[in-house]
Amino acid sequence: MQHKHLRFGHGFRVVLGDSRSQATQMTLVPGETEGGPDNRHRGADQWLFVVSGSGVAVVEGERVELREGTLVFIERGERHEIRNTGMTLLKTLNIYVPPAYTDGGDELPAGKP
Repeated sequence: MQHKHLRFGHGFRVVLGDSRSQATQMTLVPGETEGGPDNRHRGADQWLFVVSGSGVAVVEGERVELREGTLVFIERGERHEIRNTGMTLLKTLNIYVPPAYTDGGDELPAGKP
């Protein structure tokens, strides 16, 4: 068993995982954007859960409003961007299946655990 108490600092951080799945946390300040038109995970599905704050997810050109409690499923290969459009920090918990990042936060090539 693994466990961790999450402390949402600024940025993106891998928090737990194994060879089959991975949890990360992300905090964006107001006006900050993560991802973009070329951002996609070729080898992993992503579940993004909004812990607090508000913003917008743009997935394959489709906009989804984000607020506390929103869950978004981003399939492997879908281009996506997350924007903090609110006045407070946007905090998300992200689950990747299989893992998408090294423990240091570098993106893994598709199919490389």
